[in-house]
Amino acid sequence: MERGREDASLTLRGLQNRSHEKIKLRKRKSTLYFSTQEKNARRRGDLLGENIHLVLFTIALRILNCFLVQTSFVPDEYWQSLEVAHHMVFNYGYLTWEWTERLRSYTYPLIFASIYKILHLLGKDSVQLLIWIPRLAQALLSAVADVRLYSLMKQLENQEVARWVFFCQLCSWFTWYCCTRTLTNTMETVLTIIALFYYPLEGSKSMNSVKYSSLVALAFIIRPTAVIPWTPLLFRHFCQEPRKLDLILHHFLPVGFATLSLSLMIDRIFFGQNLGTFYGSHPWHWYFSQGFPVILGTHLPFFIHGCYLAPKRHRILLVTVLWTLLVYSMLSHKEFRFIYPVLPFCMVFCGYSLTHLKTWKKPALSFLFLSNFFLALYTGLVHQRGTLDVMSHIQKVCYNNPNKSSASIFIMMPCHSTPYYSHVHCPLPMRFLQCPPDLTGKSQYLDEADVFYLNPLNWLHREFHDDASLPTHLITFSILEEEISAFLISSNYNRTAVFFHTHLPEGRIGSHVYVYERKLKGKFNTKMNSELSEIN
Repeated sequence: MERGREDASLTLRGLQNRSHEKIKLRKRKSTLYFSTQEKNARRRGDLLGENIHLVLFTIALRILNCFLVQTSFVPDEYWQSLEVAHHMVFNYGYLTWEWTERLRSYTYPLIFASIYKILHLLGKDSVQLLIWIPRLAQALLSAVADVRLYSLMKQLENQEVARWVFFCQLCSWFTWYCCTRTLTNTMETVLTIIALFYYPLEGSKSMNSVKYSSLVALAFIIRPTAVIPWTPLLFRHFCQEPRKLDLILHHFLPVGFATLSLSLMIDRIFFGQNLGTFYGSHPWHWYFSQGFPVILGTHLPFFIHGCYLAPKRHRILLVTVLWTLLVYSMLSHKEFRFIYPVLPFCMVFCGYSLTHLKTWKKPALSFLFLSNFFLALYTGLVHQRGTLDVMSHIQKVCYNNPNKSSASIFIMMPCHSTPYYSHVHCPLPMRFLQCPPDLTGKSQYLDEADVFYLNPLNWLHREFHDDASLPTHLITFSILEEEISAFLISSNYNRTAVFFHTHLPEGRIGSHVYVYERKLKGKFNTKMNSELSEIN
């Protein structure tokens, strides 16, 4: 009887075990089935690894961003990219001293030169397309970077944190102001964000040493200072990597060799190399007291709050921000755009702050959005727009004049205040005040622009000594009109156009851009004709 009970008990256990096994098998099959369904659905509805609606919204926003930024920021967005590209493709234009002295790399301008060449081959190289297509291309790349930042934060934390980081990134006034401009700093920022997506941060599911190091190397070629924010990140990766020799031999060295070789080949073709050059000086604390607070704007209190809340594993991002500010503080020349690449890092901490806000979240969001919205619109549509608007007038001078050599333009502004042939796309004789630095070590060196502003009236009478040497059009800031009024009257110049620039005069920059046209049109002076023949 006991043996029978044992047999019955064993049989019952066996049936129970089989029952459990069947349930487990069904569960695994069900999980596998639904996983496949989810993957298929994800493939159908995803772009760049994210929901297609999110991606399309970001692209649309950045395209709108592009068209709502109609102001100038710094000369480099034209003179170190579009002007060089125009000269490469159309064989006329003007190259600044950095290019004639072979101190710049052609890698970044080559991107826009490729766009120009395609438009030229298609017969679509109108001046408007030459102006807007490069900026739209930059806007699309910035949209990709925005989506990558969102995806990264969703991997590292959760969708809620990612959503607020994404919100902070999109409503940042300085990002809005810069992300569609053809600046090397903008491309450096885009490459930095995308590289961070593949960087081995704790919790990241997209880490790839080859991809992120390739992007960092490309950023370095475009702008050598890109290595500054990446120094602590590369050092951290090296310290945490158990196979250090493998990382160096199979990842860093091949990537570095390939990208450096590509850069040398490009520069060999166009006779250049990568070096830095700076103008002006600022106190050591400028980035901490002015630069950093300005580009963060009203995000600053949320950034500080987020620094206390963010997990310790993200401390490397804060270290990167502080390291970058410290290194740039040691350089004499400082600009807001130099620290733009670490601004997305700051948005991570701002996102943490918004995530943890409970009582004051709605007022905080309204304050953050509205303050950045109005500042973005002002800087994008109002502040410093005259120097771009006047280029449309120069286009009309060119295209409305059948004999282009009979018209001539002289821009009497601080050098490189306006774009040049990339925004005219017409071999119209033009001249501007030169300002190359002294490379021979002369003491008390003054460039042409400095000499002009010491006494504008005397300079004009000395330079244009007869009617035949006078240009047909003069362009200058309104602040100069009173000083040169005697020359304008004696030479028969009338003001024909006014373009709003900025509210407050600053130094040699006035609140308006004035265009003067001469009644009796004379020939362009010998110096301007010789300069045009040189650039042709």
